[in-house]
Amino acid sequence: MKILTNKRIVITGGAGFIGSNLCDFFVQHDNFVVCMDNLSTGKRENIAPLETLSNFQFFLADIRNLEQCREACKGADIVFHQAALGSVSRSIDDPITTNAVNIGGQLNMLVAARDAGVKRFISACSSSTYGDSKTLPKVEENIGKPLSPYAVTKYVNELYAKLFHDLYGLDYIGLRYFNVFGYKQDTESTYAAVIPIFVKELLNLRSPKINGDGEYSRDFTFIENVVQMNNLAATTENKEALNTIYNVACGETTTLNQLASHLKEILSKYNPKIADISFQYGPNRAGDIPHSLASIEKAERLLGYCPQYKIKEGLEKACQWYVEHL
Repeated sequence: MKILTNKRIVITGGAGFIGSNLCDFFVQHDNFVVCMDNLSTGKRENIAPLETLSNFQFFLADIRNLEQCREACKGADIVFHQAALGSVSRSIDDPITTNAVNIGGQLNMLVAARDAGVKRFISACSSSTYGDSKTLPKVEENIGKPLSPYAVTKYVNELYAKLFHDLYGLDYIGLRYFNVFGYKQDTESTYAAVIPIFVKELLNLRSPKINGDGEYSRDFTFIENVVQMNNLAATTENKEALNTIYNVACGETTTLNQLASHLKEILSKYNPKIADISFQYGPNRAGDIPHSLASIEKAERLLGYCPQYKIKEGLEKACQWYVEHL
């Protein structure tokens, strides 16, 4: 696999979960990385080991500030736009801030990237864009109606990226992430994702809560697959592969009940008491889609994507990290 090297790149949201993993990877491969983050959800500790390196710069800034976006993009070759307010439930609680960050912030970054002569804009998109579409697996060109303010913002992000290519010639690739998990994913946030919540509860010998009957399913995607896809998006020389959207997933579906079983099996190796913990069940969450499964055929065909980690392999590595860091 070709690896991006010797470029000046900007990673927005670079102190967050996905962003900090991208910072680790691209710094390691001799790129100069500008990590832009306002630390509203990102954590300085996620990038602390990088801050002594000569090819890494942390820029405390907010994507809602156009001048700060312009400053970050000066001299940049590629922008990896990861910054966003994630979480369906947070967007339902506070749609105004979600809209301001996700749509206004991305528009600022697109303008800054265009004016700085950035060669490629790689944007974190979301599987929530598929909305109420019941078709499985999810294929990039077929989406439904969005079910949350968050989903609306992520769809608008895709439209803006295409518009900036059509109007101004800014090349882009949009990556629709499917339920990403792995190293450095937050366990403390009110809006933490399901895997870190389950892991934290199990390690503390508490009974985690499943929303619904546990038969909702997701295409859980390990962080190293996501890093791989960002690198492929940055390095592809296939013109047909540019200016379009890709699913970032494993192409496998796992129910919440199956996930719970996997986690108990893995974590009980660290503490046998975990094997005896039962899960609680509650109501479904508003805005949640029942099932999510991605087609990864387009990414395989145009980018040469092949997921390095399936669900259980990724969970093994993620759980090991949590055991060492929680």
